[in-house]
Amino acid sequence: MREREQERERGVQRAVLPFGVAEVGGLSMVPTLLHRDQVLVHWGAEVRVGDVAVLRHPLQQDLLVVKRIVERREGGWWVLGDNRDEEMSDSRTFGAVPPALVLGRVRARYRPILAGRQRSVGAVASWLLSAVRPVLADRSASRRLRAR
Repeated sequence: MREREQERERGVQRAVLPFGVAEVGGLSMVPTLLHRDQVLVHWGAEVRVGDVAVLRHPLQQDLLVVKRIVERREGGWWVLGDNRDEEMSDSRTFGAVPPALVLGRVRARYRPILAGRQRSVGAVASWLLSAVRPVLADRSASRRLRAR
């Protein structure tokens, strides 16, 4: 009980359920995740190199971001977006992310059908085939980073 009180004082809240949904904003994770995708997050799950994770932005901790775990460094995890041409709101800007700021692992993504889009049988069938998909770890991410 004392431990929970200390966590509350530090502003740390544990999720009641181990899974939750978050919405992706921006293009930093394209092509893995698109703007407005919904992701299923396994809160508190252990992350490994190659996983996509939800974390608190180290410089603006009220902001949650979704990034790929690239490697373990002194001071924490090195994280990058999959779209390297997009803004550099990742470890290239803020450095290694302390493990305490990594909140969970992304397990799946769901692409909502957008209002105003054509609803032909072919379009709906295409959406159904791609709407829900697991977000897989890219275990070769750190090798690609070193090769650049």
